[in-house]
Amino acid sequence: MSDIMIKVEQVGKSYLIGHERQQGYTALRDVVSQKIKGAARGIQNTIRGKQLIDGVEVEEFWALKDVSFEINRGDAVGIIGRNGAGKSTLLKVLSRITEPTTGRITLNGRVASLLEVGTGFHPELSGRENIFLNGAILGMSRAEIKKKFDEIVDFSGVEKFLDTPVKRYSSGMYVRLAFSVAAHLEPEILVVDEVLAVGDAEFQKKCLGKMKDVSEHGGRTVLFVSHNMAAIKSLCSSAIVLEKGNTAFIGNTSAAVNYYLQGKTDNQHQKIFDKEYDNNVFTLHEININAQGKTVDEPIDEYQVLEFNTSVTIKNDDADRLHVTYVIKGEDGTDLFTFSHINGGLKLKKGINNLKCIFPKGFLNVGSFYFTIYIIKDAKETVFTETDIFSAKVQEGEREIGGWMGKEPGFIKPIFEWKNN
Repeated sequence: MSDIMIKVEQVGKSYLIGHERQQGYTALRDVVSQKIKGAARGIQNTIRGKQLIDGVEVEEFWALKDVSFEINRGDAVGIIGRNGAGKSTLLKVLSRITEPTTGRITLNGRVASLLEVGTGFHPELSGRENIFLNGAILGMSRAEIKKKFDEIVDFSGVEKFLDTPVKRYSSGMYVRLAFSVAAHLEPEILVVDEVLAVGDAEFQKKCLGKMKDVSEHGGRTVLFVSHNMAAIKSLCSSAIVLEKGNTAFIGNTSAAVNYYLQGKTDNQHQKIFDKEYDNNVFTLHEININAQGKTVDEPIDEYQVLEFNTSVTIKNDDADRLHVTYVIKGEDGTDLFTFSHINGGLKLKKGINNLKCIFPKGFLNVGSFYFTIYIIKDAKETVFTETDIFSAKVQEGEREIGGWMGKEPGFIKPIFEWKNN
């Protein structure tokens, strides 16, 4: 029997996007004509079984194009790339949720997918009933499901709510049970998207351990999409980097992560946005970092005081209920720390906000750092998030001849106050 579990050959997936035509002035007869044409096109597409598109002008968008790779039995493979690179589309095609537009996919085994919270769950059914429903969808007999039932419930930690309709579950409870079902009902191929980010840290650790176990000892194939490079490196032996729907790199995990992160390093420590992040709540104008007294064009080193700046316009009257939070991770994808202006007692105002955060001298070690931004409302509701929206590179500072010239261990090296009494 072949060891190839997944074979993807020149797969592409396209979508049709409708656009309204922008004009300074449109006569009534033109509006009526456009609506009639749109309705006629909709009828034709319905008859032909094609996608229904709103809008006057139609554009073809390729979410995936000419993607090819093979994955063997027992491999744990990471899928990484920026937002919009095609990661989730690839998993949906592999999970047979959507058909590819071009190319061919060969799957040698049952596939269990966890692409979003509650995938495959019926909201009106209880947790117990959904375990059996999911097992049946995977082709398991009732006896096989009952054999694994106690193990699934124990792993999920939702025993107390097992006979409660899952529509009353929190997102965390949803994902705990959904992952437990997908991982324990012994599919040959397990497909997991970033959905694990919903769970708490302890459960994420359990999930990664379970996926590693089913891959290394169970001989099952795991595909894992995540923006957490540390998790990718911990779990996966190889990885695929997607860029704009294409396979940019395929290889061992360390090389793939380096390729992905190096492609995001920016020597100019400034990012100016032109309507990329503009909605009815806020407009993000600029993010930059510079050494105090220097410009953003100059390199920054480990011994400088750094100024981290964010320029954002808040459009709502409840601006003081919003706050901007950043998570910084190191070049291997490890989350290092979180910081926000709200911790300093500073509130946002309606209109332009120019936020400045001071990193003390010597705080960041030599290396590359990646910033994920969150805009949060009432300290609990995430309004906006963008992973790796900004990057900074810290160089070695001037050191005495004869001293250590390499990078010291760790991502940060704060300067503490010392005393010798």
